Amino acid sequence: MTSSPPSTSADPRYYGRRKGKRLKAGRQALVDTLLPRLSLVLPAGEGVVDPWTLFPDMPSRPAAIWLEVGFGGGEHLVHQAATHPEIGFIGAEPFLNGTAKLLAAIHDQGLTNIRILGDDVRPLLDRLPDGCLSRAFLLHPDPWPKTRHAGRRFVNTDNLDRLARLLQPGSEFRVASDDPVYQRWTLMVAPAHAAFHWRVSGPDDWRTRWADACPTRYGEKAIREGRTPLYFTFVRR
Repeated sequence: MTSSPPSTSADPRYYGRRKGKRLKAGRQALVDTLLPRLSLVLPAGEGVVDPWTLFPDMPSRPAAIWLEVGFGGGEHLVHQAATHPEIGFIGAEPFLNGTAKLLAAIHDQGLTNIRILGDDVRPLLDRLPDGCLSRAFLLHPDPWPKTRHAGRRFVNTDNLDRLARLLQPGSEFRVASDDPVYQRWTLMVAPAHAAFHWRVSGPDDWRTRWADACPTRYGEKAIREGRTPLYFTFVRR
């Protein structure tokens, strides 16, 4: 592990593969028909993206905007969107198979408050307006456990700077990981950032999944394989 957070100046990639097994016909159909309607495509140029305009199918303007970076199979994102239909959700995930699973749940539940970015989230973060996010999630990200890959870990100073600009004071950045290296790394980097405070009062705070969250495929897989997920809440000062 390096002794200090790396810079993203080399523009490292934070995710692995983009596609896995061939999609079944039903999910491929959703990728062909539903995904174009829900995809968040950044407009040309360098202008600010107004996130409140991204949800035309919601009955009213979103009460708040929440972001999930790397939603995996979408279980948590769907759970939150169904629980909070008044909130607009942006989910970023480059892995197409995970996106296809999310699309199936959106279709089955008739959700109208999710938009999908199928790419690196950083260009979007750089074009959103200050203070537009009320909550952000990073659940079981690619751990990049080798020291030489530390610069690929999403939790780093540059990305925390981005989130600090976008998150409203008092809002939460939630991180879950089942990888011991990433857990230690997160606790070294995030609380050291001037804009974030680790909200903790005892060991149960980081050993227990948030009460309003839900099990995810990657979290359950970690438990089956003997790894212990930890759950961290960092509050924007």
